[in-house]
Amino acid sequence: MASFIFDNAPPLSISIETRPEVGEGFAPVASMFKQFELIYVVGSERDLVGVRTNHRREPTYLYRLNTSPDDARRLLLVYLERINELADRAEFYHLLTNSCTINIVRYANAAGREGRIDIRHILNGLADSYLYRSGRIDTTLPFGELRRRSLINEAAQAADNAADFSQRIRASLPTIAR
Repeated sequence: MASFIFDNAPPLSISIETRPEVGEGFAPVASMFKQFELIYVVGSERDLVGVRTNHRREPTYLYRLNTSPDDARRLLLVYLERINELADRAEFYHLLTNSCTINIVRYANAAGREGRIDIRHILNGLADSYLYRSGRIDTTLPFGELRRRSLINEAAQAADNAADFSQRIRASLPTIAR
């Protein structure tokens, strides 16, 4: 999931997901055999983050990326172009070639990222360690400490219906050293 922050509007979140049918759960092996459509969910952080932290109770981490406003703008435009493409031509989610993390890397490349594909792009639970090792998130703290401070479940649950949800989930995050 990626969130884009604006000067004059609340953050916009975009999540790349599978679309299992009612009563059907995600199955990694089945995802490689055209079992799940690829969808993009666009909404507020309260909606998208809140589903994970407050309803599913999934451990959820929020990291500030070391990127320029121009690079973030390019990335958002790549996302929006891709969403429009999928509206015209649906695709299937594929664990190894068309997953959430693979697509995030693909869009970052289209927006100007330089770097090779890494095994941590496929193994979603390791994406944050890749971002840390490549310097794309704060490296002034040891990775374990950064990860601990970036776990936002408690803050999101406490801010559930607050008007300043996005500010509250960021309150304890480390700042970016520039």
